[in-house]
Amino acid sequence: MTPIRLGMVGGGADAFIGGVHRIASRIDGDYTLVAGALSSTPEKARASGKALGLDPARSYGSFEEMAEAEAARPDGIEAVAIVTPNHLHFAAAKPFLERGIHVICDKPLTATFEDAEAMAEAVAASPALFILTHNYTGYPMVRQAQAMVAEGALGRLRVVQVEYPQDWMTGAVETEGVKQAEWRTDPARSGAGGSIGDIGTHAYNLAAFVTGERPERLAADLQSFGAGRQLDDNAHVMLRYASGARGMLWCSQVAPGCENGLRLRLFGDAGGLEWGQENPNHLWFTPHGEPSRRITRNGAGAHEAGVAVSRIPPGHPEGYLEAFANLYTEAAGAIRAVQDGAPRAEVMGKLPGLAAGQEGMAFIRACVASAREDAGWVAL
Repeated sequence: MTPIRLGMVGGGADAFIGGVHRIASRIDGDYTLVAGALSSTPEKARASGKALGLDPARSYGSFEEMAEAEAARPDGIEAVAIVTPNHLHFAAAKPFLERGIHVICDKPLTATFEDAEAMAEAVAASPALFILTHNYTGYPMVRQAQAMVAEGALGRLRVVQVEYPQDWMTGAVETEGVKQAEWRTDPARSGAGGSIGDIGTHAYNLAAFVTGERPERLAADLQSFGAGRQLDDNAHVMLRYASGARGMLWCSQVAPGCENGLRLRLFGDAGGLEWGQENPNHLWFTPHGEPSRRITRNGAGAHEAGVAVSRIPPGHPEGYLEAFANLYTEAAGAIRAVQDGAPRAEVMGKLPGLAAGQEGMAFIRACVASAREDAGWVAL
Protein backbone atom coordinates (compact mmCIF):
# COMPACT_ATOMS: atom_id res chain seq x y z
CA MET A 1 0.00 0.00 0.00
CA THR A 2 1.03 3.60 -0.51
CA PRO A 3 2.86 4.87 2.60
CA ILE A 4 1.03 7.35 4.78
CA ARG A 5 2.40 10.87 4.41
CA LEU A 6 3.78 11.79 7.83
CA GLY A 7 4.81 15.10 9.36
CA MET A 8 6.66 15.73 12.60
CA VAL A 9 6.57 18.54 15.17
CA GLY A 10 9.69 18.67 17.34
CA GLY A 11 12.27 15.92 17.22
CA GLY A 12 15.05 17.79 15.43
CA ALA A 13 18.05 16.00 14.00
CA ASP A 14 19.77 15.62 17.41
CA ALA A 15 16.66 14.72 19.46
CA PHE A 16 16.53 11.17 20.86
CA ILE A 17 12.77 10.64 20.80
CA GLY A 18 12.38 12.22 17.38
CA GLY A 19 14.85 9.72 15.99
CA VAL A 20 12.99 6.86 17.66
CA HIS A 21 9.68 7.92 16.11
CA ARG A 22 11.25 8.27 12.67
CA ILE A 23 12.83 4.81 12.84
CA ALA A 24 9.65 3.23 14.20
CA SER A 25 7.58 4.76 11.43
CA ARG A 26 9.90 3.32 8.76
CA ILE A 27 10.39 -0.24 9.99
CA ASP A 28 7.31 -1.71 8.30
CA GLY A 29 7.21 0.76 5.42
CA ASP A 30 3.87 2.28 6.40
CA TYR A 31 4.95 5.94 6.44
CA THR A 32 7.16 8.40 4.64
CA LEU A 33 8.26 11.58 6.40
CA VAL A 34 7.54 14.49 4.08
CA ALA A 35 7.21 17.58 6.29
CA GLY A 36 8.23 18.94 9.64
CA ALA A 37 8.45 21.82 12.09
CA LEU A 38 11.35 20.23 13.85
CA SER A 39 12.60 22.75 16.37
CA SER A 40 11.64 25.70 18.56
CA THR A 41 13.09 28.37 16.24
CA PRO A 42 12.63 28.70 12.45
CA GLU A 43 16.40 28.60 11.88
CA LYS A 44 16.92 25.39 13.86
CA ALA A 45 13.80 23.85 12.37
CA ARG A 46 14.97 24.38 8.81
CA ALA A 47 18.49 23.20 9.62
CA SER A 48 17.07 19.97 11.04
CA GLY A 49 14.83 19.59 8.00
CA LYS A 50 17.83 19.90 5.74
CA ALA A 51 19.79 17.36 7.80
CA LEU A 52 16.92 14.89 7.47
CA GLY A 53 16.51 15.46 3.75
CA LEU A 54 13.14 17.21 3.80
CA ASP A 55 12.06 19.37 0.89
CA PRO A 56 12.96 22.92 2.05
CA ALA A 57 9.47 24.06 1.04
CA ARG A 58 8.01 21.61 3.57
CA SER A 59 10.41 22.34 6.42
CA TYR A 60 8.42 24.87 8.44
CA GLY A 61 9.34 27.42 11.05
CA SER A 62 6.30 26.72 13.23
CA PHE A 63 3.66 24.06 13.67
CA GLU A 64 0.89 26.58 12.96
CA GLU A 65 2.44 27.36 9.58
CA MET A 66 2.91 23.67 8.91
CA ALA A 67 -0.70 22.71 9.73
CA GLU A 68 -2.14 25.43 7.51
CA ALA A 69 0.17 24.79 4.58
CA GLU A 70 -0.07 21.00 4.64
CA ALA A 71 -3.85 21.01 4.93
CA ALA A 72 -4.01 23.15 1.77
CA ARG A 73 -1.86 20.79 -0.32
CA PRO A 74 -3.42 17.97 -2.34
CA ASP A 75 -0.43 15.85 -1.25
CA GLY A 76 -0.38 17.18 2.31
CA ILE A 77 0.41 15.08 5.35
CA GLU A 78 -2.17 12.56 6.54
CA ALA A 79 -0.73 12.19 10.04
CA VAL A 80 1.61 14.11 12.31
CA ALA A 81 3.91 12.93 15.11
CA ILE A 82 4.10 15.32 18.09
CA VAL A 83 7.43 14.80 19.86
CA THR A 84 7.90 18.11 21.68
CA PRO A 85 8.32 18.65 25.42
CA ASN A 86 5.08 18.09 27.33
CA HIS A 87 3.95 21.71 27.55
CA LEU A 88 3.60 21.96 23.76
CA HIS A 89 1.62 18.78 23.15
CA PHE A 90 -1.81 20.43 23.09
CA ALA A 91 -0.77 23.58 21.27
CA ALA A 92 0.95 21.51 18.59
CA ALA A 93 -1.78 18.90 18.22
CA LYS A 94 -4.73 21.34 18.07
CA PRO A 95 -4.20 22.90 14.61
CA PHE A 96 -3.77 19.47 13.04
CA LEU A 97 -6.83 17.98 14.76
CA GLU A 98 -8.85 20.98 13.59
CA ARG A 99 -7.87 20.17 10.01
CA GLY A 100 -8.65 16.46 10.27
CA ILE A 101 -5.00 15.37 10.33
CA HIS A 102 -4.38 12.29 12.48
CA VAL A 103 -2.15 12.87 15.53
CA ILE A 104 0.42 10.46 16.98
CA CYS A 105 1.56 12.11 20.23
CA ASP A 106 4.30 11.26 22.67
CA LYS A 107 3.27 10.80 26.32
CA PRO A 108 2.19 12.12 28.77
CA LEU A 109 -0.92 13.67 27.26
CA THR A 110 -0.07 17.26 28.26
CA ALA A 111 1.74 19.20 30.98
CA THR A 112 -1.36 20.64 32.67
CA PHE A 113 -4.84 19.41 33.44
CA GLU A 114 -6.32 22.44 31.71
CA ASP A 115 -4.52 21.45 28.52
CA ALA A 116 -5.65 17.85 28.97
CA GLU A 117 -9.29 18.98 29.09
CA ALA A 118 -8.77 21.17 26.04
CA MET A 119 -7.12 18.25 24.23
CA ALA A 120 -10.12 16.05 24.98
CA GLU A 121 -12.43 18.68 23.49
CA ALA A 122 -10.25 19.02 20.40
CA VAL A 123 -10.16 15.25 19.86
CA ALA A 124 -13.93 14.97 20.30
CA ALA A 125 -14.51 17.72 17.73
CA SER A 126 -12.14 16.24 15.14
CA PRO A 127 -12.71 13.39 12.68
CA ALA A 128 -9.03 12.48 13.12
CA LEU A 129 -7.54 9.77 15.29
CA PHE A 130 -5.48 10.61 18.37
CA ILE A 131 -2.86 8.02 19.35
CA LEU A 132 -0.57 8.24 22.40
CA THR A 133 2.74 6.40 22.16
CA HIS A 134 2.82 4.23 25.27
CA ASN A 135 5.27 2.12 23.33
CA TYR A 136 5.92 -0.59 25.92
CA THR A 137 2.49 -2.04 25.16
CA GLY A 138 3.88 -2.97 21.74
CA TYR A 139 6.26 -5.68 22.98
CA PRO A 140 5.21 -9.19 21.90
CA MET A 141 5.63 -10.68 25.38
CA VAL A 142 3.59 -7.87 26.90
CA ARG A 143 0.81 -8.79 24.47
CA GLN A 144 1.26 -12.42 25.53
CA ALA A 145 1.06 -11.49 29.22
CA GLN A 146 -2.13 -9.52 28.60
CA ALA A 147 -3.71 -12.48 26.80
CA MET A 148 -2.70 -14.94 29.53
CA VAL A 149 -4.18 -12.75 32.27
CA ALA A 150 -7.40 -12.31 30.29
CA GLU A 151 -7.65 -16.08 29.77
CA GLY A 152 -7.32 -16.73 33.52
CA ALA A 153 -3.80 -18.16 33.69
CA LEU A 154 -3.19 -16.37 36.99
CA GLY A 155 -6.63 -16.92 38.45
CA ARG A 156 -7.90 -14.08 40.62
CA LEU A 157 -5.38 -11.25 40.62
CA ARG A 158 -3.97 -10.42 44.06
CA VAL A 159 -0.74 -8.44 43.72
CA VAL A 160 0.55 -6.00 41.07
CA GLN A 161 4.17 -4.86 41.26
CA VAL A 162 5.58 -2.53 38.63
CA GLU A 163 8.80 -0.57 38.71
CA TYR A 164 10.73 1.71 36.39
CA PRO A 165 14.13 2.76 37.76
CA GLN A 166 16.78 4.71 35.85
CA ASP A 167 19.99 6.38 37.01
CA TRP A 168 20.68 9.12 34.47
CA MET A 169 19.63 11.98 36.77
CA THR A 170 21.64 10.85 39.80
CA GLY A 171 23.90 13.85 39.23
CA ALA A 172 22.84 17.42 38.52
CA VAL A 173 22.70 16.84 34.77
CA GLU A 174 20.11 19.59 34.28
CA THR A 175 22.86 22.11 35.13
CA GLU A 176 25.39 20.51 32.79
CA GLY A 177 23.79 21.24 29.43
CA VAL A 178 21.74 18.02 29.13
CA LYS A 179 18.63 19.27 27.34
CA GLN A 180 16.56 16.20 28.16
CA ALA A 181 17.11 16.89 31.86
CA GLU A 182 16.63 20.66 31.56
CA TRP A 183 13.03 20.50 30.42
CA ARG A 184 12.13 17.45 32.50
CA THR A 185 13.04 19.30 35.71
CA ASP A 186 11.17 22.47 34.73
CA PRO A 187 7.52 22.50 35.92
CA ALA A 188 6.62 24.99 33.19
CA ARG A 189 7.61 22.51 30.50
CA SER A 190 7.21 19.12 32.18
CA GLY A 191 4.11 19.72 34.28
CA ALA A 192 3.39 18.72 37.87
CA GLY A 193 5.15 15.37 37.63
CA GLY A 194 8.86 14.69 37.35
CA SER A 195 9.70 10.99 37.35
CA ILE A 196 6.01 10.12 37.82
CA GLY A 197 5.12 11.98 34.64
CA ASP A 198 8.10 10.89 32.58
CA ILE A 199 8.41 7.20 33.43
CA GLY A 200 5.82 6.58 36.17
CA THR A 201 3.04 6.99 33.62
CA HIS A 202 4.69 4.29 31.50
CA ALA A 203 4.73 1.92 34.48
CA TYR A 204 1.14 2.75 35.38
CA ASN A 205 -0.01 2.24 31.79
CA LEU A 206 1.85 -1.07 31.45
CA ALA A 207 0.20 -2.49 34.56
CA ALA A 208 -3.24 -1.31 33.43
CA PHE A 209 -2.74 -2.67 29.91
CA VAL A 210 -1.72 -6.15 31.01
CA THR A 211 -4.13 -6.59 33.93
CA GLY A 212 -7.13 -4.80 32.46
CA GLU A 213 -7.64 -3.23 35.90
CA ARG A 214 -7.27 0.36 37.10
CA PRO A 215 -6.70 1.25 40.74
CA GLU A 216 -9.39 3.15 42.61
CA ARG A 217 -7.09 4.78 45.16
CA LEU A 218 -3.42 5.42 45.70
CA ALA A 219 -1.01 6.71 48.32
CA ALA A 220 2.21 8.27 47.06
CA ASP A 221 5.52 9.31 48.57
CA LEU A 222 7.41 11.62 46.17
CA GLN A 223 10.99 12.74 46.61
CA SER A 224 13.27 15.29 44.95
CA PHE A 225 16.73 14.09 45.88
CA GLY A 226 18.54 16.34 43.40
CA ALA A 227 19.51 19.60 45.08
CA GLY A 228 17.15 22.40 44.07
CA ARG A 229 14.90 20.20 41.92
CA GLN A 230 11.28 21.33 41.91
CA LEU A 231 9.91 18.02 40.61
CA ASP A 232 10.16 14.49 41.93
CA ASP A 233 12.98 12.23 40.79
CA ASN A 234 11.84 9.21 42.85
CA ALA A 235 8.40 7.93 43.81
CA HIS A 236 6.85 5.08 45.78
CA VAL A 237 3.14 4.55 45.19
CA MET A 238 0.74 2.06 46.78
CA LEU A 239 -2.34 1.08 44.76
CA ARG A 240 -5.74 -0.34 45.72
CA TYR A 241 -8.00 -2.01 43.15
CA ALA A 242 -11.77 -2.49 43.24
CA SER A 243 -11.23 -6.23 42.79
CA GLY A 244 -9.37 -6.39 46.08
CA ALA A 245 -5.94 -6.60 44.46
CA ARG A 246 -3.12 -4.49 45.88
CA GLY A 247 -0.27 -2.87 43.97
CA MET A 248 3.03 -1.10 44.33
CA LEU A 249 4.67 1.21 41.79
CA TRP A 250 8.23 2.51 42.09
CA CYS A 251 9.81 4.87 39.61
CA SER A 252 13.16 6.57 39.97
CA GLN A 253 15.70 8.46 37.91
CA VAL A 254 18.30 8.48 40.68
CA ALA A 255 18.96 4.73 41.09
CA PRO A 256 22.64 4.06 40.20
CA GLY A 257 23.10 0.89 38.18
CA CYS A 258 19.60 0.98 36.72
CA GLU A 259 19.52 1.91 33.06
CA ASN A 260 15.94 1.34 31.90
CA GLY A 261 14.62 -1.17 34.38
CA LEU A 262 10.91 -1.31 33.59
CA ARG A 263 9.60 -4.53 35.16
CA LEU A 264 6.15 -5.98 35.84
CA ARG A 265 5.27 -8.78 38.30
CA LEU A 266 1.72 -10.10 38.67
CA PHE A 267 0.51 -12.65 41.20
CA GLY A 268 -2.87 -14.35 41.33
CA ASP A 269 -4.30 -17.25 43.29
CA ALA A 270 -3.36 -19.65 40.46
CA GLY A 271 0.03 -18.36 39.31
CA GLY A 272 2.44 -15.52 38.63
CA LEU A 273 3.98 -13.68 35.66
CA GLU A 274 7.14 -11.59 35.39
CA TRP A 275 8.44 -9.49 32.46
CA GLY A 276 11.36 -7.07 32.24
CA GLN A 277 11.97 -4.54 29.46
CA GLU A 278 15.73 -5.05 29.44
CA ASN A 279 15.19 -8.75 28.53
CA PRO A 280 11.95 -8.29 26.63
CA ASN A 281 11.91 -11.54 24.68
CA HIS A 282 11.36 -13.61 27.84
CA LEU A 283 8.25 -14.00 30.00
CA TRP A 284 8.35 -16.01 33.23
CA PHE A 285 5.18 -17.92 34.11
CA THR A 286 4.81 -19.87 37.35
CA PRO A 287 1.63 -21.89 37.85
CA HIS A 288 1.08 -22.31 41.60
CA GLY A 289 2.88 -25.39 42.89
CA GLU A 290 4.83 -25.95 39.67
CA PRO A 291 8.30 -24.97 38.42
CA SER A 292 8.72 -21.60 36.75
CA ARG A 293 8.59 -21.63 32.97
CA ARG A 294 10.50 -19.27 30.71
CA ILE A 295 8.43 -18.54 27.62
CA THR A 296 10.39 -17.01 24.76
CA ARG A 297 9.08 -14.77 22.01
CA ASN A 298 7.97 -16.94 19.10
CA GLY A 299 9.20 -20.02 20.98
CA ALA A 300 7.40 -22.98 22.55
CA GLY A 301 4.35 -21.78 24.40
CA ALA A 302 4.17 -18.48 22.55
CA HIS A 303 0.65 -17.06 22.42
CA GLU A 304 -0.85 -15.93 19.13
CA ALA A 305 -1.24 -12.43 20.61
CA GLY A 306 2.55 -12.13 20.82
CA VAL A 307 3.28 -13.94 17.58
CA ALA A 308 1.06 -11.48 15.72
CA VAL A 309 3.44 -8.60 16.52
CA SER A 310 6.73 -10.50 16.09
CA ARG A 311 8.86 -10.17 12.99
CA ILE A 312 11.69 -12.70 13.34
CA PRO A 313 12.28 -16.23 14.69
CA PRO A 314 13.03 -16.97 18.37
CA GLY A 315 16.57 -16.25 19.50
CA HIS A 316 16.85 -13.18 17.30
CA PRO A 317 16.26 -10.27 19.68
CA GLU A 318 13.46 -7.82 19.10
CA GLY A 319 13.32 -4.78 21.32
CA TYR A 320 12.47 -1.16 21.90
CA LEU A 321 12.39 0.08 18.31
CA GLU A 322 10.34 -2.87 17.10
CA ALA A 323 7.82 -2.41 19.94
CA PHE A 324 7.53 1.25 19.01
CA ALA A 325 7.08 0.21 15.38
CA ASN A 326 4.20 -2.07 16.35
CA LEU A 327 2.28 0.97 17.58
CA TYR A 328 3.05 2.87 14.38
CA THR A 329 2.00 -0.09 12.24
CA GLU A 330 -1.24 -0.53 14.16
CA ALA A 331 -1.82 3.22 13.91
CA ALA A 332 -1.36 2.95 10.13
CA GLY A 333 -4.01 0.23 10.00
CA ALA A 334 -6.39 2.39 12.01
CA ILE A 335 -5.74 5.45 9.82
CA ARG A 336 -6.36 3.49 6.63
CA ALA A 337 -9.54 2.00 8.07
CA VAL A 338 -10.88 5.47 8.91
CA GLN A 339 -9.94 6.69 5.45
CA ASP A 340 -11.99 3.79 4.06
CA GLY A 341 -15.00 4.88 6.09
CA ALA A 342 -14.75 2.87 9.31
CA PRO A 343 -16.05 4.64 12.46
CA ARG A 344 -13.26 6.17 14.50
CA ALA A 345 -14.34 4.45 17.73
CA GLU A 346 -14.08 0.99 16.15
CA VAL A 347 -10.55 1.06 14.75
CA MET A 348 -8.29 1.77 17.70
CA GLY A 349 -7.94 -1.83 18.91
CA LYS A 350 -5.09 -2.09 21.41
CA LEU A 351 -3.77 1.36 20.55
CA PRO A 352 -3.46 3.77 23.48
CA GLY A 353 -5.34 6.99 22.85
CA LEU A 354 -7.00 9.85 24.66
CA ALA A 355 -8.38 7.66 27.45
CA ALA A 356 -4.91 6.32 28.28
CA GLY A 357 -3.61 9.88 28.32
CA GLN A 358 -6.36 11.03 30.66
CA GLU A 359 -5.65 8.10 32.98
CA GLY A 360 -1.98 9.09 33.06
CA MET A 361 -2.87 12.67 33.93
CA ALA A 362 -5.20 11.46 36.71
CA PHE A 363 -2.36 9.30 38.05
CA ILE A 364 0.02 12.28 38.16
CA ARG A 365 -2.57 14.50 39.83
CA ALA A 366 -3.42 11.88 42.46
CA CYS A 367 0.26 11.24 43.25
CA VAL A 368 0.95 14.94 43.73
CA ALA A 369 -2.15 15.36 45.88
CA SER A 370 -1.31 12.34 48.02
CA ALA A 371 2.31 13.39 48.57
CA ARG A 372 1.39 16.96 49.47
CA GLU A 373 1.68 17.21 53.24
CA ASP A 374 1.46 13.40 53.49
CA ALA A 375 -2.22 13.46 52.61
CA GLY A 376 -2.38 9.67 52.31
CA TRP A 377 -4.93 7.79 50.21
CA VAL A 378 -6.41 9.70 47.26
CA ALA A 379 -9.14 8.59 44.86
CA LEU A 380 -8.23 8.26 41.18
